[in-house]
Amino acid sequence: MTATADYRALWQRQLAAGLAQLNLTADAAQQAAWLDYLALLCRWNQAFNLTAIRDPQQVVARQLLDCLAILPELQGPRLLDVGSGAGLPGIPLAIARPDWHWVLLDANGKKTRFIRQAITRLGLTNVTPVQTRLEDFQPDSGFDTITARAFAAPQQLVPATMALRTPTGRWVLMLGRYPSAQVTDWLDASAHDYRIVPLVIPGELGERHVLTIY
Repeated sequence: MTATADYRALWQRQLAAGLAQLNLTADAAQQAAWLDYLALLCRWNQAFNLTAIRDPQQVVARQLLDCLAILPELQGPRLLDVGSGAGLPGIPLAIARPDWHWVLLDANGKKTRFIRQAITRLGLTNVTPVQTRLEDFQPDSGFDTITARAFAAPQQLVPATMALRTPTGRWVLMLGRYPSAQVTDWLDASAHDYRIVPLVIPGELGERHVLTIY
């Protein structure tokens, strides 16, 4: 897929409409940065298969709005995106909140190289890419929010990242369908409070939820 001028005009319209439906505001520079990120992602995706989403009609909904919809659940100022892949949700969210600092963690060298390129091209000063396995990651301080998009089941991710959270930190996990009984049974048996919020993503018909664990 090539990000032509026609696609950018389409994306601009979809983004503006989506932000309005999500009740989010963004200035012109932020919107341009999101579109520049999409264009770069699409170019790299032709050679490196960073993401399965290739239809130009779907990338705004599935790569931008899907990530931005979890903004109300986040808290800063230090946030960790586990298994960031092509920088999702970390890069779109870092553009939305330049006052927060993001660490984007992924073990895949190809995807981390893309993240570094995106950071440079977009001029992002609040994002640090880290290429390592989760079990080998040893940050200097904890995170106020730990988020992930389809990286691991909550009952696996939460124990694996417990030591990375600040005492008042939270997990904000992006899900498709409502969590299975196996997940909710684990949540109910755990010492954590949680809430599950259904998300309506403009332009996306698939089921979406965000699971916030305290």
